[in-house]
Amino acid sequence: MAADSSFDVVSKVDRQEVDNALNQAAKEVAQRYDFKGTDAELRWSGERIAIAANSEERVGAVLDVLQTKLIRRGVSLKVLDLGDVRQSGKEYRQEAGLKEGLSTEDAKKIAKIVRDEGPKGVKTQITGDELRVSAKSRDDLQGVIALLKGADLDVALQFVNYR
Repeated sequence: MAADSSFDVVSKVDRQEVDNALNQAAKEVAQRYDFKGTDAELRWSGERIAIAANSEERVGAVLDVLQTKLIRRGVSLKVLDLGDVRQSGKEYRQEAGLKEGLSTEDAKKIAKIVRDEGPKGVKTQITGDELRVSAKSRDDLQGVIALLKGADLDVALQFVNYR
């Protein structure tokens, strides 16, 4: 009897790629003509990304530059957990956290999608912040991966440990 094939569904963030994208975006903001004199800046603030500028529109423009750099570096925008734009004196600020790991609710939602819409005989098991998907057929697992890539979820998914 052949052993089951499996893979893990995870939500991880490549911190180095995010850091590189942040540095590129900060450099572009510092050099671009339309940001001159707006006090626009982009930096790490502990574990969060801090965006600051002299107007709410400029904060949005700086965020757009960051999102463009993240996409170019292959980082999903679903990892950003954006806060509200707040005014602090003459400065507007916004913070963005990084969502990492599957929450229990997200893992249950993914398991339900696999159970309801996936091929029969596919089993799921939640372990911490991961979801293990196993089946007898590797073709079934490929179908599950395609199903999850097409699903509209609010977390960035990666598929690892495929065996």
